[in-house]
Parts: sequence; C-alpha cells; structure tokens
Amino acid sequence: MRSPGHDPRERDARDLRDRLLRAQEDAIATGVVPLSLRPVVRDSWERAIRGAIDPDRALPTIDLDDDAFRAYRAGHALAPVMPVIRRLLVEGADDAGLVVAVGDAQGRLLWVEGDPHLRRRAEDMLFVAGADWSESSVGTSAPGTALQLDRPVQIRGAEHYNRIVHPWSCTAAPVHDPATGALLGVIDITGTDLAVAPHALSLVSATVAAVEAELRIANLETAVHATIRRSRLRAVPAPSRTALTVLGERRPRLGDVELSPRHAEILTLLAWHPSGLGAERLAALVYEGDPSPVTLRAEIARLRRVLEAAGEPPLESRPYRLGRELDLDAARVAKLAGQGALRKALEHYAGPVLPASAAPGIVELRDELAGRLRESMLADAAPDLLLAFAERDEHRYDAALWRALLQVLPARSPRRASVVAHLERIESALR
Repeated sequence: MRSPGHDPRERDARDLRDRLLRAQEDAIATGVVPLSLRPVVRDSWERAIRGAIDPDRALPTIDLDDDAFRAYRAGHALAPVMPVIRRLLVEGADDAGLVVAVGDAQGRLLWVEGDPHLRRRAEDMLFVAGADWSESSVGTSAPGTALQLDRPVQIRGAEHYNRIVHPWSCTAAPVHDPATGALLGVIDITGTDLAVAPHALSLVSATVAAVEAELRIANLETAVHATIRRSRLRAVPAPSRTALTVLGERRPRLGDVELSPRHAEILTLLAWHPSGLGAERLAALVYEGDPSPVTLRAEIARLRRVLEAAGEPPLESRPYRLGRELDLDAARVAKLAGQGALRKALEHYAGPVLPASAAPGIVELRDELAGRLRESMLADAAPDLLLAFAERDEHRYDAALWRALLQVLPARSPRRASVVAHLERIESALR
C-alpha cells in the first residue's frame, strides 16, 4: 500500500503546480507566457499581464454598501431563478464540499452559498457576495474568464493568475437571456479538485440550461399576465382595500376607525382565514375557557355596525366571512417574508400581533407570524438586517438568534465585540 506522500496523483498535482509557478514567474519577468499552458489559461494570463494585475496582492473590490447591494441583487434578472440553482447545485454542495456562486454580467458575485466551512475559508480571499471577480479585477478565475470568453471554463489550482486562489479550483458557465441573448451573469462551483472533475462541467452546464428554460417560461408568463392585467384594468377598476392595523402596541384600527380589542381579534382572525370560520370554531379562537357561540353572535351584531360605519360590506354568515378582503398588516409581513423581501418585511413588522390579547387564536397567530419571520431571518438575512432584528425588544434574550448573528458577521466586523458582550449578558441572566 502506497503512503500518501507517494500517491502518483498527489505527485502529479505537485509537479503541475510547480511548473505553473515557474511559468508565471517567467511570464511576469519576460512578459511572454509559455506555450505549454492551456490556451484558455495562456490567453487569460496575457490579459492579466497587460492589465498590470499583481498576482500577490490583487484582491476583488466591493463597491456597493449593504443596502444598495441587497436592492441591486433583489432586482437582478437571476433572483427569481435562484430556487432552481439551489435545487440543482446548492442542495448537494454541503455534502460534496463545494461553494456555489452566482454572479452578474460584470463579475460581481450576487450569491455565495454551499459548504459553510469552505465559505468561511473563501472569505479570506474575499470570495463573498458583492465582490468583483471579473478578470480585470483578479485575473484568471472560472467566473471571470467564463464571462470574458462568454463560454464555460474550468480553472484548476495554480492556473489562477492570482496566487491567493491557488488552493482552489472552479468551474463556471455564463447565463444568457433566452429572449434577447444578452449576457445575464455566471454560475460557478468552487472547491477542491472535485470542482473541476469531468462531471462538474456537465452539472454546471445542465443547471444553466435549466435556468434559461425557467427564464423563458417566466418571460412567457409575464407577457400573458401583463395582457390579462391590462384587460382587467380596462374592464373593472380594482377597489382599494381598507387597512386593518393590528401589529405592535398601537390601538388597532380599521381604516380611520379605532377598534375595541374584541372586534380587532374577530376581524384579524377572519382576515387571516379569508375562506371563513364556523361559529363554534371562531368562538373557540376568540374566547378563553368554555366558548359560547351565543356571546359571539352578540359581538358579531355590534361588529356589523362598526363595519357599516367604516363603509365596509357586512359580514357573511355560515361560515362567518368578511364581505371583502382587508389589508391586514400581519398578512402583508407574512407575504413579504415568504417572498424573501426580508428588509421590507421587517420595516412593516411594527411588533407582535395584538400583543395585549389572550384570545387563543390570536396567540397562535402571533406565534406563527413571529416564528415565520424569525426562521426567514435566520435562513437568508444579511448580517446588518439580522442584527436589527435581534435588537428588537422581543429578541433581546433570544440566545440562539444572537449566536446565529455572531456566525454570519464577517470576521473583521466591528460589531462582533458588542454581540459577544450581549451573549455573555444573556448567559449571565439565564444562570
């Protein structure tokens, strides 16, 4: 049995790396790139030398602040197809020891996901969302060179012009708009030599094909929906919905009408269940202890007068149901969180649902909305947004949330010290 030091594959890899390093030193000294390199690598090194890229010091730039970057990423043409990329590439990346990156047409990385350990290592070379990995910024790399050539590319180890990237290998392919042919961005997998295995290029290319097919379908659906919307708008003006405000410590309101606590509970439950609720079910959700449908009917009669004063159609019965949909602020937050618009969701989340209410259905709804928002923040929120969420009063002693925040903060973030101090206060308070 051979010892690891005598493995022919390891020896060949070291020999290749040594040859590439010598070739790079010769190329920098003479300005002539050796013909022994693969043509795709040789041409890329020549562009790097002409661009005066320093192979020891070149690092990608990050030219957008967090808010501007999040807004730009959310509006990018590849944002709607990220579920496809995650299903085909990211879901298996953790087990395979790979990082999956998606960038725009200029080489700016928009999403970097996959193996958490490798992602932390990749942060040392700024292989992070928002960083510019174009050829003009860092020299030869699969994402930058694929964009430069507008075709799939594999770059192994020391074939990278930038020496900080030598421990890594990568495979990338460009993505095009199926309607116009315009270059939209690039999909890349980065990691060990597994990232340049023969099947890696097939996997990335298949993902690109699936993404472009999804974009083609989305373009068709958008065109159809736009036609339908224009037709409906010409036919019937859409009525505006009355706002039902129940989040936070403010007094609940229906439009301009201030609601009693009980009426707010009933309207909130009916707005949350637009298909309606039977009398016994609604009574069980509103009243603690032994619910009485008779008491509920009396309250419903008073609520009908409130709705009439607010200009709303009367409640329907059997089951109880709103005459028309209300704009429930809690439902808006749930929808935004489900769409991944977490910054907007947090802006609209004024606090828990009817925080003073002890109605069983409201308590359940309050916990459900808070749990949904918390899970979405933990899964996909930017560090600054997760920090803002953690600093809200209801999360000040959520140790798990603060620990998750510490994990996603960049290693050099000035906020890490205050987060560590807050975690220590939480642990001290819980002793």
